[in-house]
Amino acid sequence: MKILDVLTAPWAIQPSKLIEIQGIYATHLRGEKIDIKGVEAALGKPLNNQASGYSVTDGVAVLPISGVISKRMNLMSQISGGTSSELVGRDFSAALNDPAVNAIILQIDSPGGTVDGTETLANLIRAGKDIKPVVALADGTMASAAYWIGSAADAIYISDNVTQVGSIGVVATHTDISAAEAKDGVKTTEITAGKFKRAASQYGALTESGKQTIQDQVDYIYSIFVQTVANNRGVSVDAVLQDMADGRIFIGQQAIDAGLVDGVSTLDALIAKLSQQGADGKTINNNLEVGRVTPAMAGVTRPTSPSILTGEENMEITLEKVLADAPEIASTLRAEGITKGATAERERIQAVLGQSMAGHEALVQSLAFDGKTTGPEAAVAVLSAEKTLRKTSLDTRRTDAPAPVAHAAAPTDKVVSDEDLSDLPIDEQAKAQWEGDKSLRAEFGNFAQYLAYAKAHANGQVKVLKK
Repeated sequence: MKILDVLTAPWAIQPSKLIEIQGIYATHLRGEKIDIKGVEAALGKPLNNQASGYSVTDGVAVLPISGVISKRMNLMSQISGGTSSELVGRDFSAALNDPAVNAIILQIDSPGGTVDGTETLANLIRAGKDIKPVVALADGTMASAAYWIGSAADAIYISDNVTQVGSIGVVATHTDISAAEAKDGVKTTEITAGKFKRAASQYGALTESGKQTIQDQVDYIYSIFVQTVANNRGVSVDAVLQDMADGRIFIGQQAIDAGLVDGVSTLDALIAKLSQQGADGKTINNNLEVGRVTPAMAGVTRPTSPSILTGEENMEITLEKVLADAPEIASTLRAEGITKGATAERERIQAVLGQSMAGHEALVQSLAFDGKTTGPEAAVAVLSAEKTLRKTSLDTRRTDAPAPVAHAAAPTDKVVSDEDLSDLPIDEQAKAQWEGDKSLRAEFGNFAQYLAYAKAHANGQVKVLKK
């Protein structure tokens, strides 16, 4: 575990535990090295908190997951215990391939841990339960990343009515060490390339852009966490958000009522039940103490069929046969499929978000998390919404616009005789002639000139030349 990851990376863990961990590593970062040998001398025994793999009782493997979870553990596991998600994954795969193991119990007592490595382990467990029954037992605490992992099992139980479960959420912190450096006479200047390369640098106060960058990361990981829990527990995302994923810790019956776990059972009772059902070849069910049947657990069967490895000609190869006779292949294919599916979903979401347009942010967000809309489909939807918006705006402007002013009627070339006009004043005669004879309009520049001519002609002031 890198010190920088401890201080800045997103965690799925109870906040109080994260503060404790960061305190230890901050001390280590300041150069105040932890005296391991001194701690061992005070305790009178060596610090040996490394995971010890799994144990097998009556065909049931018990795999402990305790303490803080991290992809790789070193200083933290040596001092206070902890779990490496990589090592748990190794031991889980070994139990799947162990012919002496018929079922697996994940015995969990953990406040959570780093996001890195958690999804990979959860995917491995989800794939593994198609090979052998997998049950998670919360034995004390199963929070955040620990619940992320445990939810992938066929069923989840709590060991007693004070067991703590939940804390579904993501937390990240920013530490400004510039004042501490200044106190020691040190000033660090970072040279970067890329707008967001050090948006949340530890060598200065957190900027708004840096804060938003961290918030975006936390929100994205949270959406993956929620979707995974919904898939694992067989419920909707809305149900997870409403009943389980507000960051709270649920105790005992509260966890059962919220749908986080399926009931109460001791480790011995689980081993006995799984051992009996494994020996009888029965379906794993939820008859352990008190609980409710969930889609994840009800009707879980382990198929028995002729081996696909016997070389029989023309034998139909089905999923059930592969799971029964080639579990390693099935596990590998399932894990690869889940990983590729998760990658494809992240790429789909990013492609949809890339189509955002001002005024349509809510539409893009809904399309990004509907689980099906592609980037090109989102682009079409956004453009269609924009066209509708513009048409509505244009219709509104047309409705609100004032009525157009009527234009004066254009002159008509209606022929009027002098006899029809003889009783009219000279002005009206001239007006009628002007409007009725386009040759007049072509000869005279405007009506005023023609009116002057008409008056002069009426008064005998115009000499008419005879041809």
